[in-house]
Amino acid sequence: MSIKKLFILSALLWAVLPGAGAQTDSTFYIAGPMGRLASRLQLPATEPGKRCHIVVLCHGFTGNMGGPLFDGIVRDLLAEGIGVLRFDFNAHGRSDGEFRNMTVPNEIEDALAVVDWARRHPQTRDVSLLGHSQGGVVAAMAAGQLGRKAVKAVVLMAPAAVLRDDALRGNTMGAFYDPWNAPEYVQLPSGHQLGRDYIRTALTLPIYETAARYEGPVFIIHGQADRIVPYTYGERFRDVMPRSVIEVIPGEDHGFSADTPRAASLAASWLAKTLR
Repeated sequence: MSIKKLFILSALLWAVLPGAGAQTDSTFYIAGPMGRLASRLQLPATEPGKRCHIVVLCHGFTGNMGGPLFDGIVRDLLAEGIGVLRFDFNAHGRSDGEFRNMTVPNEIEDALAVVDWARRHPQTRDVSLLGHSQGGVVAAMAAGQLGRKAVKAVVLMAPAAVLRDDALRGNTMGAFYDPWNAPEYVQLPSGHQLGRDYIRTALTLPIYETAARYEGPVFIIHGQADRIVPYTYGERFRDVMPRSVIEVIPGEDHGFSADTPRAASLAASWLAKTLR
């Protein structure tokens, strides 16, 4: 499907959204730089003509828009009258693309395309970003690029800035390689093929430098027992982003599996308070 047809599809979706009295839940595709991005828009029940806050969710490395953490966040946000737009990054879930072509920079471009779509939606009041793991890096850097006028608030959950250090060490998710002479792709234990461009771009990725440009409110949530991304990476985001606070949860892991509802509630409650 062409990009023109995708935008026509998006326009048609706007036209058929139901009125007040019920939540709405729509699935569709948004045009991204690497192909179609599978997307899902969930809106709270609102009065006719009333706009609502929209939070764009960015999932992690090898993940997708679903799962207990994001499902919990969506449930809690809808209960607060806040809408959610979630999507699969290129080469993830039901989106187009091959994993070996995925990089953090092109995931940022995916996020920028989704934020642009959300900002143009007729029921949008403003747009915020929430990202988990690599999606946290993407959310922070996208916010730094767009600024506070485009992104109202940001939540980072276990943001994986370690990915640059992993690339420098030549060890990504248990796969070893020479970062300065990377092969065409690296076979990960998960079965995914990590491409040379991912490694090459990760080596010099200006994660904190870009995130520091965002001047809006930021909430960072990190598990103290996170062995994939130590919580000190979350603390550094706190140190460089001027209006940020952090909640380090004792005993919690990278996926917030010890108490998923609590982590989801922390994120949703902070957004509800900040956007109110």
